[in-house]
Amino acid sequence: MLKAGIVGLPNVGKSTLFNAVTRTRKAQAANFPFCTIEPNVGIVSVPDERLDQLAKISGSEKIIPTAIEFVDIAGLVAGASEGEGLGNQFLSHIREVDAIVQVVRCFESEDIHHVTGTVDPVRDIEIITTELILADMAGLKKRAERLQKGARAGDKTAKAEIALAEKILPHLDSGKPALTADLSDEEKKTLKEFFLLTSKPVIFACNVGENELAASDNPHLKAVREYAAAHMGSEAVVISAQIESELSELPPGEAAEFLAGLGVSDSGVSLLIRAVYHLLGLRTYLTTGPKETRAWTIHAGDKAPAAAGVIHSDFERGFIAAQTIAFADLITYGSEAKAREAGKLRVEGKEYVVQDGDVLEFRFNV
Repeated sequence: MLKAGIVGLPNVGKSTLFNAVTRTRKAQAANFPFCTIEPNVGIVSVPDERLDQLAKISGSEKIIPTAIEFVDIAGLVAGASEGEGLGNQFLSHIREVDAIVQVVRCFESEDIHHVTGTVDPVRDIEIITTELILADMAGLKKRAERLQKGARAGDKTAKAEIALAEKILPHLDSGKPALTADLSDEEKKTLKEFFLLTSKPVIFACNVGENELAASDNPHLKAVREYAAAHMGSEAVVISAQIESELSELPPGEAAEFLAGLGVSDSGVSLLIRAVYHLLGLRTYLTTGPKETRAWTIHAGDKAPAAAGVIHSDFERGFIAAQTIAFADLITYGSEAKAREAGKLRVEGKEYVVQDGDVLEFRFNV
């Protein structure tokens, strides 16, 4: 299961958000730095309204959503790359996740201490990015030094890795994360072997005050969105960690009424989970029947046999075909039989690239 790490400076709302996302009280949340030391881990169901709609059509006894893992990581401070605060632990924990959710504080409050004394989310982003870049640069230099002997002996892999390191280092030194470097497909493949912190995809969770959730004039929020798009090629999701924490304790109906009263239609946590799921390059196909309606996780670009293998390796090994209906078509026609009559049911072979929301039934023989 792929992991998303929740990171940020101390006291920006990471642990409160983690508790809301995972609907637990695992992470201690308090108004002082380094409240989280060892990372907390939680499995999170990915919200998907399509499951309820399919279950009604099929009369399913149960619904099984797909899931991803969230990790709450200790707060970082300037100098982490040199061991300040919990720097070494922080960096090692980030190295183990597949994507980064960077929580940035976008609200003013005299009651909640900010580690730098003032609220400036772009500065906070740059502090964290700088520390990750410095750690990457130090690691790349060590790697290049270790490879020199092999390169001198004619090792092609060592030469290619040194060449890539020499290309990436100036990019990092200019303050840009490895993720934004202009690389060929082959270079990107090699880069994965470097396990750089700044090569991980990033999304920003803008933590706003409870009265600002539906507001469009928050200057901090605007600044983060502009910075994320211009410098990181990423997006920002608006959340109120405190509100989400309260919502997690309410029944779904009451939670929806509470959100409506704030002028929003969906939970920020739901939006964040779905955004992280896609950030990780994950997609969902669906199966449905009287016993269950279920979401299955695949990677974008996976072909039908690989998708079948998610259910069971025998399905992939003996794959014959995939009976396919687009979710929207099944909902429009109301049943598989009517979708078939309308010519919306297709039989796809081994080269079919499964699309998000496909409703599939596999034929196989082993």
